Amino acid sequence: MINALFVVLIVLSFVFYFYFKTKQFRSELPIAKKWYANRSLIALGSLLFFFGINQLTLFPSTITYVISGVLILIGLYAMVYYFRVAKHYGQFVEEEFRLNQK
Repeated sequence: MINALFVVLIVLSFVFYFYFKTKQFRSELPIAKKWYANRSLIALGSLLFFFGINQLTLFPSTITYVISGVLILIGLYAMVYYFRVAKHYGQFVEEEFRLNQK
């Protein structure tokens, strides 16, 4: 049951990563590109985080604890760091869209 929940979260994280990467490549505005890139990296960090937790529930061994701990820490760091960066760029995205309307 809990494994299925983590699999759904992993798949959703990958879908959001792919969605934001596609938006990044299709955007023509430089700040919007950076904003989408950082949002995709948040999704990638959440994928690592949920994958590490999922591995803890599947394989309870010492090596799994070490590797999952590293994945969880890297995922948490990526989510927090890129959330702050995306929040910074998010302040300017609306203004950039407004200035570049045709």
